[in-house]
Amino acid sequence: MRILPEENWTLTDLFLERVRLSPEGKAYRWFDGTAWVDMSWGEAATEVGRWRAALVRENLQPGDRVGLSSRNRVEWMCFDQAALGLGLVVVPLFYNDRPDNMAYCLNDAGAKLLLLEDGKLWEALRAQVKTLERVVCLNDAPSTDAKAVSVKQWLPKKGVALQPSPAKAGELATLVYTSGTTGRPKGVMLSHRNIVSDLRAVIEAVPEICGRPQRFLSFLPLSHMFERTAGYYVPMCMHANAQVIYARGILELGEDMISQKPTIIVSVPRIFERVYSKVEENLPPGSPKRKLFEKTVDIGWKRFKKEASLGEQLLWPVLNALVAKKLRARLGGELQYIFLGGAALAPHLLKIFTGVGFTFVHGYGLTETSPIATCNRMPDNDPMSVGHPVPGVEARVAGNGELQVRGPIVMLGYWNNQSATDAVLDRDGWFHTGDIVEMREGRIYIRGRMKDVIILSNGEKIPPGDAEQAIARDTAFDQVMVVGEGRAHLGLLVVSKLEDERELCTRANAQLKDFPGYAKIRHLARVSEPWTVENGLITPTLKLKRNKIEERYAKEIEAMYKRSDLCGPA
Repeated sequence: MRILPEENWTLTDLFLERVRLSPEGKAYRWFDGTAWVDMSWGEAATEVGRWRAALVRENLQPGDRVGLSSRNRVEWMCFDQAALGLGLVVVPLFYNDRPDNMAYCLNDAGAKLLLLEDGKLWEALRAQVKTLERVVCLNDAPSTDAKAVSVKQWLPKKGVALQPSPAKAGELATLVYTSGTTGRPKGVMLSHRNIVSDLRAVIEAVPEICGRPQRFLSFLPLSHMFERTAGYYVPMCMHANAQVIYARGILELGEDMISQKPTIIVSVPRIFERVYSKVEENLPPGSPKRKLFEKTVDIGWKRFKKEASLGEQLLWPVLNALVAKKLRARLGGELQYIFLGGAALAPHLLKIFTGVGFTFVHGYGLTETSPIATCNRMPDNDPMSVGHPVPGVEARVAGNGELQVRGPIVMLGYWNNQSATDAVLDRDGWFHTGDIVEMREGRIYIRGRMKDVIILSNGEKIPPGDAEQAIARDTAFDQVMVVGEGRAHLGLLVVSKLEDERELCTRANAQLKDFPGYAKIRHLARVSEPWTVENGLITPTLKLKRNKIEERYAKEIEAMYKRSDLCGPA
């Protein structure tokens, strides 16, 4: 019982249709501190009615902006649906972001109300945010501010009946602020039509996900458009019993995968990098266990490519029982589809996890494209690519290799920033993604970011992401960043428990053995401080803030370039 949203629908229309078609169907599940609790679509509508009634009392008008900063939980959905149903514009913020960054986004958006998970954070925000008239705290509200109130006090016992939103499909639904890898975040304006068009396109591109009841495990931040679209709105379009289960947190993710046995997850590569690093600890080089594992992956990959011999096909049930099934069990044992995005998963890991029986729906997009612009199709799945454009979306490659897309999923523009809008949206509606790609037989292969390309002093151009991804295959490296703009050779900044810089250099270059000579590392500096959201060196979506890292470690970079003997002759 899938739903294909119509072009003139709002997100509220989608929610109401899901409730109408399957009021008794499973909708949400979460852990309340003692047990897992389930909510049906009918119960979800009743709860959203309470939240809508509370918002009505705040005298907000359609088009007003309301902020939302919380971990993934059912209250996130309730607030979002209640606000959208009143024609308000939802401004999601990463719950663990720095207060100054959150304050900038709230002020820029002119937000009048904020739902805040941690009331203690309001103390840090209060002096910086100028536009808020009400702060609703999911945890205890500070008693020293009349603006702040706890959600228990704020929500009425009885809600209102849900009605269609006063907003039109082409009107603003949400302002989603970019990660700010190269400067201040920009507010991406997405309409109801932008997001609804993307939902329809995904369902049409991957209809297989609608064939049975599914269990989504939600753990990527809902403030990120990838999780919000694929892990929250898409389930509304699917089977009546497509249930979203909110994970307790990253620390408990492994336990939740095993106990809740999801059939679909929305993920980024880091999760699989961590899983494999633990697997590799028990596979010593040259050991019988490693040889068995490698044999399993090799035959599993051939089966996926439909290239396995009859003998390999006959051997597979044994390898599956001894190796592959045990690895799948680490992720619950029932995982059918993995929506993968946010960054590229290293090819060797794609081969490993595909080889043991996982199915990746590898895609590509940006916040500015609602966000899914391309994805693989199951009958023609090449997980090394990010697939074909989704239905209704055009894609082309410019002369400089940049991917450009056009279609109903492309944003309205950047909030209060026409110059930034004009820089990426041309008069013909083509959005300039800033990503370098190859297109082969209609499939798209990501090669790097235009702004990130390092140009050495000899003119050679290197997308650093490829080298960083290769180096990170060695579990000795916790975090790495390649530098070298305008230099004669590449250098590497490293966060690692291993202290021997010479050994780190050797191990980095061992991973780069298939790269051209000019892409080898000649200089290296180990730094002790991890790069985190809190210290401003990575974004909430775990992307490196390259300019910030280079500024922080300018002295270390200069020092390592003065040493000529660490990684070999310069």
